[in-house]
Amino acid sequence: MKAGRQDYSMLSPRRPLTLSLLHSPASWLASAAFVLSILIIRLPLEYSLGLLVGTGLLAASAWEPAIGLSLAISLGPAKAYLAAARPDLPADWGQIFFAFAAAGWLARGALNRKIIIPYVGLFLPLGLYIGVGLFSLLPALSIEEGLKEALKWIEIAVGMVILITEMERGRVRWIIGGILVAGLIQAAIGVWQFEFREKGPEAFRILGTHYRAYGTFEQPNPYGGFLGLIWPLAAGLAIESMKEAGRRKPASLLLASSSFLLASSFMLASLYFSFSRGAWLGAAAAGLAMAVALPRRWPVGVGLALAAFGTGFALLRAGLIPASIANRLAEAADFVAVTDVRGANINDLNFAIVERLAHWQAAQAMAQANPWLGVGLGNYAAAYPQFRLFNWENALGHAHMIYLNVLAETGVLGLMTYVILWGSIIALTIRATSRTTGTARGLALGLLGAWTHLSLHQIVDNLYVNNIHFLIAGLLALLTYASRPPKDTARV
Repeated sequence: MKAGRQDYSMLSPRRPLTLSLLHSPASWLASAAFVLSILIIRLPLEYSLGLLVGTGLLAASAWEPAIGLSLAISLGPAKAYLAAARPDLPADWGQIFFAFAAAGWLARGALNRKIIIPYVGLFLPLGLYIGVGLFSLLPALSIEEGLKEALKWIEIAVGMVILITEMERGRVRWIIGGILVAGLIQAAIGVWQFEFREKGPEAFRILGTHYRAYGTFEQPNPYGGFLGLIWPLAAGLAIESMKEAGRRKPASLLLASSSFLLASSFMLASLYFSFSRGAWLGAAAAGLAMAVALPRRWPVGVGLALAAFGTGFALLRAGLIPASIANRLAEAADFVAVTDVRGANINDLNFAIVERLAHWQAAQAMAQANPWLGVGLGNYAAAYPQFRLFNWENALGHAHMIYLNVLAETGVLGLMTYVILWGSIIALTIRATSRTTGTARGLALGLLGAWTHLSLHQIVDNLYVNNIHFLIAGLLALLTYASRPPKDTARV
């Protein structure tokens, strides 16, 4: 507009005033607020409160995607509980918050006329695994189940993109806090279920009057796996905060290290209450891996890990480990190989072990029948009736061993790309532990423990269930941050 000349373009026939008002953000917000107020007035109190809180959280998720993805990580695991306890309500809040976070991130990029996709080296092996998985669906029985499984991995990539860009906006503390809060929420539920619940599922009864902790997962094993991915993160941050406090001794660092240590201990205790052998072994392996990487000199770290392992083994042999732990660990040897369980004598004591081995055997048969591309990504359950053993009709959704499950569903090619993917992730994490300091190194130490837990626990299970993949997306985004932290990053 030239100086001294009035601009009447808003009133011209080419751009009517009424149309611009209808398309303005304020008008949409006013309309939404009006509709929401009517609903709140007319609905019962509990529904009104739920609608008010839910709307506020969804709005916050779209406005700040880091909040949305943190809520997806925290509330995503409630899917199994809500599906069983409240079938009248939407169950998959993890997907809902993820969608709002992604929409908000895209909208902000569109308004700024610039959507930035950060370069992440891990996208190459991740894309390779997704590509092989999609290719394996060509002869699959259920394309729908395969696409659902592929969507998990695509959401991991999308979640990483969003969170990495949010970290570049200074939201790293929010994301770390969201992950730790998610772990603490599940840990608190688990402690209540084990120690204070008067009556629970009879199948989970243990130690007389107690019940195994299972959180909102409805199963102790994935619950223990979820906590097993988070407590090492708090432990790694506690270690680095203590080291920094030892050098500078400010009160804030002492408080931070104490808080991280308490959070890690609380989650580890609740993991123990799950009485999941896979979670216990994964947690032990995670602790040893962190001990190896803790000193700058790897030989010293290996010595620390061997000393810790030797001490634990000696205590076990001397009978100084509580019987509740020793007895369950003694049964772990039954999971070391795929054995033929046809005709096995099934009783209450060995049912869980024989059931798992029967599914391993079915997965092995799938891989032998389809060696290169398997039965199709996500198609273990669909193909199971063709390969199941006589006494085991229920497919249970997966093979309860990730490596056999990947081999059965995507064949040798899929397993190769899966190993390349996680080998790349672990190699990047190890490099980060040796090249970083401060918060970044604390994150790297914790992530090394998390990946170790995931790798070992999944020998006897499949943890990519109940929206755990949102947590994995968050941890992978933190790995990218820890591998190349900005120079001006504030300490956590």
